[in-house]
Amino acid sequence: MKAIDKYLQRVRITKAKKFIQKNDSVLDIGSVDGVMFEAWQGFISKGIGVDPTLKEIIKKDNYILYPGYFPEACPKEEIFDAITLLAVLEHIPTSQQEALAKNCHHFLKAKGKLIITVPSPQVDIILAILTKLRLIDGMSLEEHFGFEPKHTPQIFSEPRFKLIHKSHFQLGLNNLFVFEKIG
Repeated sequence: MKAIDKYLQRVRITKAKKFIQKNDSVLDIGSVDGVMFEAWQGFISKGIGVDPTLKEIIKKDNYILYPGYFPEACPKEEIFDAITLLAVLEHIPTSQQEALAKNCHHFLKAKGKLIITVPSPQVDIILAILTKLRLIDGMSLEEHFGFEPKHTPQIFSEPRFKLIHKSHFQLGLNNLFVFEKIG
């Protein structure tokens, strides 16, 4: 990853942390190499990460990363205080979004938090230019499905979740949604 990629990643991680409580257990869908868990070392009780780009299981002091897709790669007996999807939802095909919401609900404790960042569609144009200029690696841009952030509350809606926070950051080019599990 290049410096700009790392900066954008750090900003998303910082935004998400504001909704994590000390000693929470966290599932990170799209964890890549566990950089979020490294940043939160000593703050969360444990982390589980799932990412299809991983080649093998990675075990660290306070987290484990599993290769594969959610929910198949996630340990079935685990339940979490929070789930993060940071720059992931735009990679999920529309046909799989309902199942994603259902599975997130299943893996969260009562009143657990679902924290999502999703870029605005205009970001794809900017990222394509930065990639051509070789300023970023542009992770999996070919997987973007033209996702509109305004659809996020519809996917994660009642009776499973209630929206408790919505905001924009990075000059309105990125969106933060925080949902709480109902029931």
